[in-house]
Parts: sequence; structure tokens; C-alpha cells
Amino acid sequence: MPIPTPHITAKEGDFAPTVLMPGDPLRAQFIADTFLENAVLVNSVRGMLAYTGYYRGRRVSVMASGMGQPSIGIYSYELYRFYGVETIIRIGSCGAFDPDLQVMDIIIAMGACTNGNYAAQYRLPGTFAPIADFDLVRLAADSCAARGVHYKVGNILSSDVFYDDADSGMQWAKMGVLGVEMESAALYCNAARCGRKALCICTVSDSFVHPEQNTTAEQRQTGFVDMMQVALDIACPAQ
Repeated sequence: MPIPTPHITAKEGDFAPTVLMPGDPLRAQFIADTFLENAVLVNSVRGMLAYTGYYRGRRVSVMASGMGQPSIGIYSYELYRFYGVETIIRIGSCGAFDPDLQVMDIIIAMGACTNGNYAAQYRLPGTFAPIADFDLVRLAADSCAARGVHYKVGNILSSDVFYDDADSGMQWAKMGVLGVEMESAALYCNAARCGRKALCICTVSDSFVHPEQNTTAEQRQTGFVDMMQVALDIACPAQ
């Protein structure tokens, strides 16, 4: 498929090799405005804002994914397959199952369980286990430790439902799953299929165990600075 694609109007070379991918377009804009130098808007189709600029003198991009596995599945696939992107770091929000995790803590998703059917397209004779790139996991953990950010590494659930009528979240918790979001499994599948790298870092925005701590929409848009800086540490390490 030639570029631009049906969903991205950027030209060849408009994206850096590493793309930070929040779900919220306004979070992408916030990152570009707050952290990047000489940031240029390279996509706005369907409101999925994408910017490329510089951090610590290194070129880096940030683009929104929207919500859910189908949405990030489209954008990450097109970035990997048609725009030559090598690494995508999802920076999202999640709900925590683990009682040791407080709001604003970070989950580094080493693996992504799912109740979705995204991997069925590969027609594998079994169940595929979507996992992150280990080097990215290690760099994220090192950055969190250096910044004094409380984090956990482990499994996350990528759910296809937000309003869960079966209230099944804690069924995953008994298997040690740390929290729930809606995108990582599809991203990890695309990275595996395309031979690229991916990582999901999520800030705990609400808790199934500590509901009194839940964040506001504004906090989710602009308050996850630790996660953003960890992702930028990975994408643009200090010299």
C-alpha cells in the first residue's frame, strides 16, 4: 500500500524510528507542546494527532492511537509496515487489580492477556502470547528506578469491553494480572508479525482495589508526566 494510507496523511520520512503512542490525541499534543522541540504536526486525520520533533537532540514522534485493539491495530500496523517505524511505545492509562499499586504508579506490561480475538487472523494452531520487547522492558524499569517512580513489571489485560457486564476483572487478578487497559495485545501482535519492537507503559488512573483514588479526565490528559518522561528516556537516552 502506498503512502499516505487511508488513515495517515504523513509523507515518507515524516515519522521518526520511534513513536510514542498515547490513546488520547490531546495527550499527544500535550507531549509535543511540553517536551519536544521544533515539533511539526504530521497527521490529523480523524483527529489522531501526530507530531515529530526533537528531545535531547534526537528525533522522535508521538501519535494518538484512539481506544481499543482495532484502533491501535490499524495505526501501529501502518506505522510499522508503511512508514518504516521500528519501535512503538504505548503510553496509556489503566485500571489496577494489584492492591500494591496506587493511582499514578506505573505498570510495565511484559505480557498482554486479552479477551479479544485480534490474533485469530494469524490462524495459528494454538494460543499466541503477546509480549513486549525485553530490552525496552529493561530500559523502562531502569528509568523508573532512576526517577524514583513506583512501578511493577508483569502481565496486563487488554480488554475489548470497558463496561464489563460480567464484572470479570478480578478473575484475571487471581492469575497475577496487574491491571487492565484496551490496546497492548494488538500492538504486541503487530510488532511480532512485522518484526518490530513494542512496549506498553501504563499509568494507573483508577483502581479496582482503591476506588477512592480514581483520577479525573484532565489528570489523565496532562498528569501522567512520569510515564511520558520514562518513554522519552527510552526513545532518546541521555548522552
